[in-house]
Amino acid sequence: MMKIIKTHIPDIVIIEPDVFPDARGFFMESFHSQKFADAGLPTNFVQDNHSRSEFGVVRGLHFQWLPAQAKLMRVPVGKAFVVAVDIRKNSPTLGKWHGIEIGEDDKKMVFAPRGFARGFCALSDRTEVQYKVTGLYNAKCESGIRWNDPKIGIQWPIENPKLSEKDANAQTLTEWLNRAESNNF
Repeated sequence: MMKIIKTHIPDIVIIEPDVFPDARGFFMESFHSQKFADAGLPTNFVQDNHSRSEFGVVRGLHFQWLPAQAKLMRVPVGKAFVVAVDIRKNSPTLGKWHGIEIGEDDKKMVFAPRGFARGFCALSDRTEVQYKVTGLYNAKCESGIRWNDPKIGIQWPIENPKLSEKDANAQTLTEWLNRAESNNF
């Protein structure tokens, strides 16, 4: 039975799947709709995404408002520091973040619901991140929060990350909260 671990932000959970190793390797279920439903997690994922990054790359903090997306993230190759930040205007945990190092050795997954910005920092020479989302990608309704926004204060495990231009110039949480679209969460 997979294990669901609550975090200090009640909506973010860590999932530890059952892993069955043997002399040939291992087997695990990375998604099981009934087990997810029993745990109160979404089961209607509509898109899978996969990225590869080198050590020191930070991707994020990304989110989308129409349709808003919940994400289930895992790291099948390498290791990463995975982060989720609450960006919901009326949430008691607005601006709070949770970060955890996960990877191919522990096979943990991170679930963050709609209304969270997510990102990660690659901690190995080759890091692959896969994530399932509950809403199809919409370029007109996607954005990001600056990875080093001092109002959030994420304690990243590196100091000078490799960033895309888009991520380096992302808005702050305050700027997002002042936009009309922020009312969609």
